[in-house]
Amino acid sequence: MAIKREIVINSTNEDTRIALLENSKLVELFVERPDNERMVGDIYKGRMRKVVKGMQAAFIDIGFPQDGFLHFSDMGSNVNQLFADIDTEDAENGDKNGSSKPSNQRGRNSRQNRHQKGNRQQKGDVEPWELLRNGQEIVVQIVKEPISNKGPRVSTELTIPGRFLVLVPNQHRVGVSRKISTGAERRRLRNLVRKMLPKNFGLIVRTVAEGKSDELIKQDLKKLLSEWTIIEEKIKNSRPPRLLFQDLGMASSVIRDLFTEDVQRVVVDSRSLYREITSYMKEVGSDLVKRVQYFKSNKPVFDVFKVEEEIQRSIEKKVWMDNGGYLIVEHTEALTVVDVNSGRYFGKKNHERNSLKVNLESVREIARQLRLRDVGGLIVIDFIDMEEEQNKKRVLNELLKEFSRDRSVTKIEGMSRFGLVEMTRQRIRPSLIYNIHETCPTCNGTGLVPTQGTVLANVERALRRYVATRFDRRIILEVHQDMLDYLDNKRFGRRFRLMWKYWVKINATVNEELMPHQFKLREKRTRKDVTEKFAS
Repeated sequence: MAIKREIVINSTNEDTRIALLENSKLVELFVERPDNERMVGDIYKGRMRKVVKGMQAAFIDIGFPQDGFLHFSDMGSNVNQLFADIDTEDAENGDKNGSSKPSNQRGRNSRQNRHQKGNRQQKGDVEPWELLRNGQEIVVQIVKEPISNKGPRVSTELTIPGRFLVLVPNQHRVGVSRKISTGAERRRLRNLVRKMLPKNFGLIVRTVAEGKSDELIKQDLKKLLSEWTIIEEKIKNSRPPRLLFQDLGMASSVIRDLFTEDVQRVVVDSRSLYREITSYMKEVGSDLVKRVQYFKSNKPVFDVFKVEEEIQRSIEKKVWMDNGGYLIVEHTEALTVVDVNSGRYFGKKNHERNSLKVNLESVREIARQLRLRDVGGLIVIDFIDMEEEQNKKRVLNELLKEFSRDRSVTKIEGMSRFGLVEMTRQRIRPSLIYNIHETCPTCNGTGLVPTQGTVLANVERALRRYVATRFDRRIILEVHQDMLDYLDNKRFGRRFRLMWKYWVKINATVNEELMPHQFKLREKRTRKDVTEKFAS
């Protein structure tokens, strides 16, 4: 059955949200704000801050709070060298300048090292990372956005995306999208691109190029080469850190990358964004422009398409399925865990058949939720236990089938004897939950706060430290109103018992700036805050 795809765009003064629907269900959501703009694809001229041999990586200053992270695997065989004059002498003296040498050369004498390096350089096969040194200028492209306290991941393999082609400087190869299934069309496009392939450039043919005329594709290449000329000029005449190329904004890039023939329509509620999209589609000669619709209604567009309620579901831990089963989705720093439960599902008496049915239904919802939440990294799925191997294979095959539609790269391992499936999903930007929510200042993201009894115990420990080191036995205790009520409860007399136990006078007052689990201690005589000293 063909999948009905739609793109719905909601624009406000504060953000732009783009929803991708499949069969009227939300599967992907993109959010962009002025203070959090998309940066994947942006190209920077940076400066090498530190080469770390042990990590096989380098840290590059591109003007961000955290340095860009360049792993040696992201350098490729044809590292971009437009940025610096690196000669044989620099490569040989790389160790003095902070450059990294391969570990298998450690322990050899320096003469042998120089001889081997010289031979490799004459043959032209010097390892790219052997050219890196601290302080050197380098041109990189962001491939993953900053996440948590990690800086953006960058690569020296640059790409300039167009509507039909992707230009790859310093390469000499032609690629054609695998989604172009017709053999004859793939051959036509490959032959066309090979004929017009510029020197020292590679080209990748995008899916939307299928069926497009030679002239349209040539125009796209001409535009890409013009953009590269501007970038080259900036590389030569600018000092790092410097932004050299900024990819399209979120809405335009989604239209460029996702608005293909299988998308029935694009609905947008902003006139200016509608004009921007239709103008772009006309500029690239796309006949899909007639599928772009301006949404005019008093009701919010996301309410009409039932997107808001799906967004709300995407941040909840428990996700109910149509058959009565449910998923528990837990995000942690190291991985994401998905637990499958039968819930309210009542099938036939055969436990194996019931488990299979719930597991198969859960596969579709798991794939949708991980795409919607944009979960990346390591993922562990705990399916309901099944005994028969053929049923385990059936669930695994269904999982592979569902994730085949995912644009992010996924790798799925087999099912263990405990019903666990390990998989990884390409992480490009922070998960959706971190785009629309921030860490709770009360619980710091744990979802838990100390009980009032725990807070009182912490107060008592602080008092004990205070009276052990101070002669003055008068103190001011500042707390939240709820905590004051707990302290002065007449039935339990908690404050009185503390004063009697430690022979100290406690003046308890309300501080409206404090959370319910926080407190402050002040010396009565000086009003000095001594919380940090005694409440460790």
